[in-house]
Amino acid sequence: MTLQHIEKTVGIGRHEGGSGTGMEPLRLLTRTSARILSRYGVLLGFLVFWQVAASSGWVNSAVLPPVDTIVAALWKGLIGGSLLGDIAISLQRAGLAFAAAVVVAIPLGLVMGQARAVETALDPILQLFRQTSALALYPVFILLLGLGEASKVFVIFWATLFPLLLNTISGVKEVDPKLLEMARAYGARRLTNFRRVVLPGAVPSIFVGLRLGATTALLLLIASEMIGANKGIGFQVMNAQYNFQIPLMFAAIVILAALGLIANQVLVVLQRRLCRWNVSAS
Repeated sequence: MTLQHIEKTVGIGRHEGGSGTGMEPLRLLTRTSARILSRYGVLLGFLVFWQVAASSGWVNSAVLPPVDTIVAALWKGLIGGSLLGDIAISLQRAGLAFAAAVVVAIPLGLVMGQARAVETALDPILQLFRQTSALALYPVFILLLGLGEASKVFVIFWATLFPLLLNTISGVKEVDPKLLEMARAYGARRLTNFRRVVLPGAVPSIFVGLRLGATTALLLLIASEMIGANKGIGFQVMNAQYNFQIPLMFAAIVILAALGLIANQVLVVLQRRLCRWNVSAS
């Protein structure tokens, strides 16, 4: 092989390598776009259809405004600050009720899941209250606690308590008995057994309860703010409807949906960090 052939071969190799390197960003962009479309394609298509249908007059735009009008109302409410106060008070109500439910439900569920006598004593009354809708009891809470913040927080707490409590009890009962027997065989004391076996085994189920509880808290938040409230996202939805400010009403609904998605994602990330050993948590 002559020197001229060697130089030509090296030149071709460099050219091909350079082309491959130049194609990498394009391939990465294509893969990313395909991944986004596979996950959010239906949602994007729905929003596009909504926009076209409302703009073209297929539906009454006064009742179902175009997406860009809703986005403009949302932007105006956030930048102008009119919605920020509502978001703050709603988060305060839901957060306080959710935290109170966590403090009560998780310890009580851990005890009921392990102590058969406690579960036998408390289960009938808990089942009775669980089957009674929190919204049906809301007038009772208003009579007892008034129309102020206490009744709103308590009805959210009441509805959030039961999903978290039942999932905690279920998580404790579903711990593998063989793990408990093995821990006892190695001489683990009751408290050590609880900390090292029962509690870690119940954590995934507890997080399911937390996610259900967060969703329930936001649902009851809307209902509680629609009665006797003058501030909050739920109040804003009803007030905008009464005043026929339909884009603002949809903007408040979008905020509620976003708060629910954020709360769920935060809990998912926290579960993955705390349950790295659990394949189903990833």
